[in-house]
Amino acid sequence: MFSLQQKNAVVTGAGSGIGKAVALLLAKQGARVYAVDLNESQALETVKEIEAAGGEAAALVADVSKQDQVQQIFSGVTKVDILVNSAGVSHIGTVETTPEADFDRLYNVNVKGVYNCLYAVVPIMKQQGGGVIINMSSIAALVGIPDRFAYSMTKGAVTAMTLSVAKDYIQHGIRCNCISPARVHTPFVDGFLKKNYPGKEQEMFEKLSKTQPIGRMAEPVEIAGLILYLCSDEASFITGCDYPIDGGFTKLNN
Repeated sequence: MFSLQQKNAVVTGAGSGIGKAVALLLAKQGARVYAVDLNESQALETVKEIEAAGGEAAALVADVSKQDQVQQIFSGVTKVDILVNSAGVSHIGTVETTPEADFDRLYNVNVKGVYNCLYAVVPIMKQQGGGVIINMSSIAALVGIPDRFAYSMTKGAVTAMTLSVAKDYIQHGIRCNCISPARVHTPFVDGFLKKNYPGKEQEMFEKLSKTQPIGRMAEPVEIAGLILYLCSDEASFITGCDYPIDGGFTKLNN
């Protein structure tokens, strides 16, 4: 089950965190992975790990917020069976504490970046007769999260784009879904704690972990497992859906 043999998968944000875990797992299941990241050295490291495990991969360097760069990397990829839009940035702040520059940065990466990749890939998938798209949303699109004004805005847009693409291209054999994780233990979390809570990293880590009813953060590989399922032929009846993967956060936090 969940074999991706003979499939090409493009994963954005593949240099670290969830994107890297997704790239490694899809390659393990047989996909040829195109690891897209703004950071060339991190993208190459992901490729190195995939190849060391016997998989096939190539690194593609691009800023997903720039349409010309996205179009350029996809011009060399003639077959795209799977697109995972994982590249994204976060932000802490209310509407009052979110400067215009930060708002624009969040929009450019998290919203326009997804749009740019969809814009490039959907015509390829139409021409080849179908494909699978997974977008990275968040529980911040489902419930109110303190101090996440701009981030929540972008993830709400991602969910809306997912539904739109699923509706518009269902007759072309394109499935489009999104997933909504709660907190995931990534390098971003460690960096955030180190910057904002020096000397209290472990204490704050435990506090943030316990906001999930299950009592901990997710690991990137757990997010990757859900994405693998949705990319596989076993999920061929699923489109236009959002999947919370949140340790009970959205339903059990009473």
